[in-house]
Amino acid sequence: MKGTMEVRVTEIKALTPLVREFTFEPLAGELPVFSAGSHVQVHLPMPGRPLQNAYSLVGTSADGRGYRIAVRLQEASRGGSRHLHESVRIGQTLHISSPANLFSIHSQARHHILVAGGIGITPFMAYVTALEQRRASFELHYAVRTGLTDAYADTLRARLGDRLQLHDAQLGRALDIRAVLSARALGTHVYCCGPERLIDNVRGDARALGWHESRVHFEAFSVPEPGLPFAVELVRSQRRLTVAHDQSLLEALEQCGFDIPNLCRNGVCGQCATPHLGAADIAHRDHYLSPQERCHSLMPCVSRGTHSLMRLDL
Repeated sequence: MKGTMEVRVTEIKALTPLVREFTFEPLAGELPVFSAGSHVQVHLPMPGRPLQNAYSLVGTSADGRGYRIAVRLQEASRGGSRHLHESVRIGQTLHISSPANLFSIHSQARHHILVAGGIGITPFMAYVTALEQRRASFELHYAVRTGLTDAYADTLRARLGDRLQLHDAQLGRALDIRAVLSARALGTHVYCCGPERLIDNVRGDARALGWHESRVHFEAFSVPEPGLPFAVELVRSQRRLTVAHDQSLLEALEQCGFDIPNLCRNGVCGQCATPHLGAADIAHRDHYLSPQERCHSLMPCVSRGTHSLMRLDL
């Protein structure tokens, strides 16, 4: 498969009833070195319609344990997480992309606040190692459902002591973002990975408390929201296609043979920005384009059409 590496699944470990860790090792050669916060795209050979999902890499390149990802079984899965949990077996081969990092540690921060929600803990497993190696000042706030989404909690508790705060709303320990971010020194940076609602709360509370946006970092690997099917006209190609309700525009374009550059598939990196020709009512849903840019561009990994025909300059 062009532009990918072939790996073998060498270990599958149940971390909680909802979270499994998968270890990949190369079929040939060595896996590229990666930095804390990196992710890979895993190509999933789903029956009828293959998927490419992005997952953060757990651990570090130096731990000698191959590439590891942790995957939460999603209730509203389009099939990717369910396929990994129920169909992938030890010894099976998969294709993955080379690592990319859109969520790196800020080199000039004096203190690092890590905020994880559920499976959003995965990039911070690598962060913790990197920050410890740098002797950096940091703390980790981890919002969980105890026994279900608290992957790595025991390991982190033993490793970090009071630098780790576990938050479980059902046990009366809800995460109070405003309290976490209040009265912080200017050199403090916050990093958030988890559900969209958690990221929105961190960004909103930081803004309300006067944090400059350059001190707020986030990563979201959410499944593209489903919606109604919509029609697309590819003007230069003189073609039309229909995007299914549970399919992204990017996936539909890839099925038609278009090679659209992308890194995150979640509306964050900006790589897949595609020109549209206006007129259509577009639900953009990205975290990258400005209001002005949205007048002529969209992010096909997350953007959807609504009632009118979407026209793309492709």
